Amino acid sequence: MADWRASASHEHLRQRAAVYRYIREFFHARGVLEVETPVLSQAGNTDPNIQSFQLKYSGPAAGGHKRRWLRTSPEFPMKRLLAGGIGDCYEIGRVFRDGEFGRRHNPEFSMLEWYRVGWNHIRLAEEAVTLLLGLFVESGKPLQIRNTTYRELFKDAIGIDPLLAGDAALNDAVASRINISQNGLARDDLLDLLLTHVIEPTFPERQMTVIHDFPATQCALAKLRQDDVPVAERFEIYVGSSELANGYHELNDPVEQRQRFETDLLRRGVSGDEVPRVDDYLLQSLACLPDCAGIAMGLDRLMLCLLGKTEISEVIAFDFSRA
Repeated sequence: MADWRASASHEHLRQRAAVYRYIREFFHARGVLEVETPVLSQAGNTDPNIQSFQLKYSGPAAGGHKRRWLRTSPEFPMKRLLAGGIGDCYEIGRVFRDGEFGRRHNPEFSMLEWYRVGWNHIRLAEEAVTLLLGLFVESGKPLQIRNTTYRELFKDAIGIDPLLAGDAALNDAVASRINISQNGLARDDLLDLLLTHVIEPTFPERQMTVIHDFPATQCALAKLRQDDVPVAERFEIYVGSSELANGYHELNDPVEQRQRFETDLLRRGVSGDEVPRVDDYLLQSLACLPDCAGIAMGLDRLMLCLLGKTEISEVIAFDFSRA
């Protein structure tokens, strides 16, 4: 017989509500507006590493395209609000990613996303650290902070410069540390393997690690900066070995963004993945998007860290198998 009861305890659900209250008070005190944006979109996520759920709309033609996508992030409509002049804003909402189910993944999960106008990724990372430190102190789990660049992280951990090392050196580094076939792996795949399988597991449990300035090839929706070697102005935040947040100094060039989307679609086509509709509303709005930085934070992962749990089912009311 199926178990109809919640997968999380009532106490954990109460603690989750307290975290949401803390987040809302944090942003209210700073004059950041809470918004709500659509869960269903006429466009899908082009990122080759993320799969979207699809639905069919059966209403009047005036409603738009019949094919709809459940959002993987509220990013695109929030940027349209920013382009329209709404100013600093945040959203706490449900997002959906197909195929991601396990101890630390649920296809439907909660995300906090916020944007600061006139800020870069470094300043936004500092605010995110302030928010997280406050939550962990409230939970009786103060953290140490390590702030590093992606380049410094690799040099310190495995003695490799990830921006300048040749492909042969990266292949050797993976082969000597990870038992995995390298057939068909691109440079960024090798770097990702070294980060996730070699470096991340060494992060101390009670440390918050902030990594910024990623390889230019990992720019996603971030601006590029022309240093001695170009870097993407983005950051990630970990608590222990758990990645909690990913942020960008946001790209606001519609031509460059369209090119990145088209590159994504080519990669998806080669892999045999679904090729979604590109979000033209977003592209039209980018010319009006002010200089800003944005961040997405996984709230279920955050609750795992705050509560010291290992199974995502322990921190959400009903996991995917009971939904």
